[in-house]
Amino acid sequence: MEDNQGKERAEIYSQRVRAGKRTYFFDVKSTRSNDYYLTITESRRRYKDDGYFYEKHKIFLYKEDFNKFMAALQETVGHVKEELMPEYDFDQYENNQEQEQEHVEKAPVTSSVDEELKWD
Repeated sequence: MEDNQGKERAEIYSQRVRAGKRTYFFDVKSTRSNDYYLTITESRRRYKDDGYFYEKHKIFLYKEDFNKFMAALQETVGHVKEELMPEYDFDQYENNQEQEQEHVEKAPVTSSVDEELKWD
């Protein structure tokens, strides 16, 4: 049996979405048995007495749940857009982001999402 102690799970693919004071990371990682899963991380920069720190929340999503997760997410977002706020222009956020910087960028793959973010 291979000795996998001390090895971090390799990131296969990573995408970063900057959204104001929040940054979302979508990372594909591999398991020891060469299976894949997705982590979704929300990172928010916060101020504390001695400076800034990053508050993070993470969701692990496994392949057997991908279809159910996507269906529920699309249905929920659709409900908000079509039933609760049909007259609202959700594209205004994208237009504002495009003016400031590219809305979605591919992040360089690093050894850990938990490393401190570098802000431009």
